[in-house]
Amino acid sequence: MRSDVIRAAAVQIAPDLTGRAGTMERVLNAIAEAAGKGAQFIVFPETFVPYYPYFSFVLPPVQQGAAHLDLARQAVVVPSAETRAVAEAAQRSGAVIVLGVNERDHGSLYNTQLIFDADGTLALKRRKITPTYHERMVWGQGDGAGLKVVATKVGRVGALACWEHYNPLARYALMTQHEEIHAAQFPGSLVGPIFGEQIEVTMRHHALESGCFVVNATGWLTPEQIASIHPDPALQRAVSDGCMTCIISPEGRHLAEPLTQGEGILIADLDMKLIAKRKRMMDSVGHYARPELLHLVHDTRPAVLRQAIGDFGDNGADREPATEAVAEELENV
Repeated sequence: MRSDVIRAAAVQIAPDLTGRAGTMERVLNAIAEAAGKGAQFIVFPETFVPYYPYFSFVLPPVQQGAAHLDLARQAVVVPSAETRAVAEAAQRSGAVIVLGVNERDHGSLYNTQLIFDADGTLALKRRKITPTYHERMVWGQGDGAGLKVVATKVGRVGALACWEHYNPLARYALMTQHEEIHAAQFPGSLVGPIFGEQIEVTMRHHALESGCFVVNATGWLTPEQIASIHPDPALQRAVSDGCMTCIISPEGRHLAEPLTQGEGILIADLDMKLIAKRKRMMDSVGHYARPELLHLVHDTRPAVLRQAIGDFGDNGADREPATEAVAEELENV
């Protein structure tokens, strides 16, 4: 049975830009530290394992080849030893964990969010539906099947990455599934201070509009890591600042002082009764909705590359029924 108060943690730490193993060690250490402080829900930054592709923001495409290949080599396969290690950590700590990874699926990379329930099961694997700007050189696109809220030990959890929060219909898809805790992930150390300001506005607005808690984690880069990404001081500013690790209530309030500089783990208690308090006044997918005027059509089918229908023999005897089946299926799409 879920507690009325959930202790949440948002992790703002630096990845290991040299490889997956170092970042995974930091993930597991942070889980243990947050759990030691009583955290039952732990969120890490966007594509934290092995690291966010900062290089793609400051290098022209013709110079990205080596860095892109290295990211592909270090990316996470699902399932793998890395996902099993996080699942075991979730089970040990009894905490729900939301981890952002660069997922490798054969020849493609994806911005993927993994939600591990407190018993270690992988409750959700979803891919960012539209990579932003420079990210389109790195990642493929997700599909509507990932826009899903999952029931976990701490409640109904939904997740979006970065500028997916600027897609109001993606947010609404989660809202219609009555998310109670929203996990948000951003890269951090990007664009500059204005990015952090924009994140704060977006997180507070989603909390208010959806009537849920928002736990947002952004990444952090050390000065040495920033220098390793690009030697030009002017371009180094493009991979600096922009952090806003925060935990927001359904009333749009910070539940702890946000982290905008340095490493740390933000901890706050979520009083789940605040959800009912907020929704009594304004429920965007209940008494405040007008579905007869405005409603969302959400295609939840996973994207497929190939659909095999029928198995035609050498004599073609089954060809006509198979053709009729194809026609019928296409009519129903």
